Amino acid sequence: MDGTERVRAGSHRRSRSRTLSWSMEEVFASATHSRRSSRADDEEALTWAAIEKLPTYDRLRTGIIQSIVESEYPQRKNNKVVHKEVDVLKLDVADRQDFIDRIFKVAEEDNEKFLKKFRSRIDKVGIRLPTVEVRFDHLTVKADCHIGNRALPTLPNVARNIAESALGLLGIAVAKRTNLTILKDATGMIKPSRMALLLGPPSSGKTTLLLALAGKLDPSLKVNGEITYNGYRLNEFVPQKTSAYISQNDVHVGEMTVKETLDFSARCQGVGTRYELLSELARREKAAGIFPEAEVDLFMKATAMGGVESSLITDYTLRILGLDICKDTIVGNEMMRGISGGQKKRVTTGEMIVGPCKTLFMDEISTGLDSSTTFQIVKCLQQIVHITEATILMSLLQPAPETFDLFDDIILLSEGQIVYQGPRENIIEFFESCGFQCPERKGTADFLQEVTSRKDQEQYWAVRSKPYRYISVTEFSKPIQTLPCRHEA
Repeated sequence: MDGTERVRAGSHRRSRSRTLSWSMEEVFASATHSRRSSRADDEEALTWAAIEKLPTYDRLRTGIIQSIVESEYPQRKNNKVVHKEVDVLKLDVADRQDFIDRIFKVAEEDNEKFLKKFRSRIDKVGIRLPTVEVRFDHLTVKADCHIGNRALPTLPNVARNIAESALGLLGIAVAKRTNLTILKDATGMIKPSRMALLLGPPSSGKTTLLLALAGKLDPSLKVNGEITYNGYRLNEFVPQKTSAYISQNDVHVGEMTVKETLDFSARCQGVGTRYELLSELARREKAAGIFPEAEVDLFMKATAMGGVESSLITDYTLRILGLDICKDTIVGNEMMRGISGGQKKRVTTGEMIVGPCKTLFMDEISTGLDSSTTFQIVKCLQQIVHITEATILMSLLQPAPETFDLFDDIILLSEGQIVYQGPRENIIEFFESCGFQCPERKGTADFLQEVTSRKDQEQYWAVRSKPYRYISVTEFSKPIQTLPCRHEA
């Protein structure tokens, strides 16, 4: 028994000594990490103090870039964080790429975190971001056009069109054209900080509505009604400087690389009000004695400086659109091999995102993209809308259920008329009150595309006590009391 007790006592002492040894190691490691963190904070504070003493012009173009210096002994894992001043106009490719790789490792997750830091910095000093609310009242768009074989772009038809135009200048009307109504008495509103989805079957007028709201309609069209941005009509300001239209047609210079294309677009569009926002932000922070986070400050300063050949906003756009893997590949065209069709579609979107416009009208940006890529892009745009209070109306043909759920408001357009506009959560209830029900295994977006169609509407009829009859788009637009309602059954 005595021998057994001595063995147990020895084992207990060794276990206790190991526990004490591990505890002391943890204490020393924690103390070492604390000292390193404190030293790094002191270095950053000294760097900020040096920047604050610079003249205003130099201060607005000087940021702090963080770099990690690896230890000589990798097993100790005591890498050092170094802070250094840098002129944002002179950031080289390696510095920009290192910044993007550190801050935006996973696009949709890290983008939201970074935007929240950006918004937190602005809210601390009480700055309100500008917002744009777009309204359209009784908007009607008509076109005089040829129909049938006369509308085909053949050589005889082109010659006749030229001759008719020449005679028309002399006041001589030769051929009658058909008056086609593209949009009919459309009324609605696009709110800031809410993602709006424009749905509708082909030829329902989606592109025309987006072009009208962006102020880019063909002058030959007859437009009635009113479009306003924050109460101002389109003839009272330049809408092209406030909003951007992203076309469903991909038109690029095939010889340029993806990055060159976005850099060129960024330089053409300028920086907008970013510099004025940064100046006011820096003035208020200096008065309040607030030091911003180095990453957010560097990003805002780098994206607020115009005239640079390659900007950090381009690298940011490449990452959130998933184009960084092909940034040095030429876009290509029919004669030169370049990037894929889906990547070209993302380049078209990126050309507008790199600009300063916060009001975007996006036409079929998912064509040629798989559902996963579409979800990632729409998710990043949703974060931009919700956090920075941007205004986006996006047209998609057949969005996947997970992409559909990212939107806040839905505008359903059919035959040039608005059938529904309102919160996404209420649209199924609206059609149920009209007597139509979406099957359990049917995607909501697909149901909405078909429920107004004369061919497909009958399969969704749910009022068994009443015979089905076709309900036109005009009837959908009327008050619900005039429709065969389920509640009456």
